[in-house]
Amino acid sequence: MSHDAVALLQTLIRNQCVNDGTPESGLEVRSVGTVVDYLGVEGEVFEPAPGRQSVVYRISGTDPDAPSLALVPHLDVVPVDRAGWSVDPFAAEIVDGLVFGRGAVDMLNVTAAMTVAVRPYLVGEKRPRGDLVFCAVADEENGGPLGAMPLVNEHWDLVRADYLLTEVAYPGLSVEGHKAVPVSIGEKGAYWSILETAGAPGHGSLPYGTDNALHKMVTALAGVIDSPVPAAITEQWVSFVRNLGLDEGSTRRLIDVDQLDDEIDRIAVSDPALARYIHAATHLTISSNILRAGTKTNVVADRAHAEVDIRGLPGMDREFVDSHLRKAMGSAAGHVEILPIMDADANVSPVGNPLWEAIGDAVEAHDGHRNLAPTLMTVATDARFWRARGTVCYGVGLFDDRMTFSEMLTLFHGHDERVSVESVERTTALYETVLDRFFADS
Repeated sequence: MSHDAVALLQTLIRNQCVNDGTPESGLEVRSVGTVVDYLGVEGEVFEPAPGRQSVVYRISGTDPDAPSLALVPHLDVVPVDRAGWSVDPFAAEIVDGLVFGRGAVDMLNVTAAMTVAVRPYLVGEKRPRGDLVFCAVADEENGGPLGAMPLVNEHWDLVRADYLLTEVAYPGLSVEGHKAVPVSIGEKGAYWSILETAGAPGHGSLPYGTDNALHKMVTALAGVIDSPVPAAITEQWVSFVRNLGLDEGSTRRLIDVDQLDDEIDRIAVSDPALARYIHAATHLTISSNILRAGTKTNVVADRAHAEVDIRGLPGMDREFVDSHLRKAMGSAAGHVEILPIMDADANVSPVGNPLWEAIGDAVEAHDGHRNLAPTLMTVATDARFWRARGTVCYGVGLFDDRMTFSEMLTLFHGHDERVSVESVERTTALYETVLDRFFADS
């Protein structure tokens, strides 16, 4: 019933569950209604704030000793700038076999596919050997405080699982005929931070010698932006590169920290999106995204506020991040207060287990090979809440050849987000087979 997933994806897009980070946004209640209507079975609904709903189903397995599996998609999407879209971002139009809309690849395609794949178990057409959990959650795009976080912290008995599938589902990789399917096995740490400086107000016509908070902030940010960021070659990166089928020279350059940056610069000439991913997967990254200062054009700024998105590789914790920031700021560091917004350490799941093998079986059944590329995500997902409890978490999908790995990277939170009808159908079939193999072999 993979065609159901396309129609379901269209409805989820049209629900416009846009999460701008405020408690009153999101309104995932609309998509909870869509999911429940499709499944035809009432689940347990959680609503920590008005309209911010998640729905959970737990299906008991036939063998209480068999491992359990959770499917955890999210229902919310990020805001859009309509001026940058060639179509209505919430019309969910199908154009030339592509479904356009906010959330098409992040991650309503997966949400729809998982919902369809789990339905036979909910209505009794199939029985899982171990417990099967399905959680369609709110607020992932704001870090999960109104979604996955309270479910794991306050309702663990309901949502616990030995294994879990969620995002990110990446398109396959193909290098000179060698195909591989990326499987997300972990994610970088997220250390979002506020930087603040203080000064003294005065008349803007008399700037000489004033204590201008904006000047302090700009000096500090210039140091952060201009300073090289630390690089590291993780075992996850080595595994990813070795599964790509690259020639020996390219492989060697990508896993040698001394040659890495030159290789990234070379790749950027022809594929800037891929170069951006390689850089993020091998470096501490710092993106300065918000800057506010002052109160009026003719008043010396007495306050300045910046927000930076910082992501660290395994081993790069908050202490490491703050140390780098202060060194990069140089003499301006003494004027800057660093305030954490989010502290989520990097987290990684092992490979070589029943779920890994079930994914390999499913990829082989539908794509003709079982080459799985363990992938460290540059983004944070709800998987981190389960990983902290010991759950093995992966993200995987199966796409057609119309979208490359690089192209998809540009669509996350970008303009004209889209996914092909065939990719939604292939991902649905993949999940159906993963469930069949996992519960047959566990």
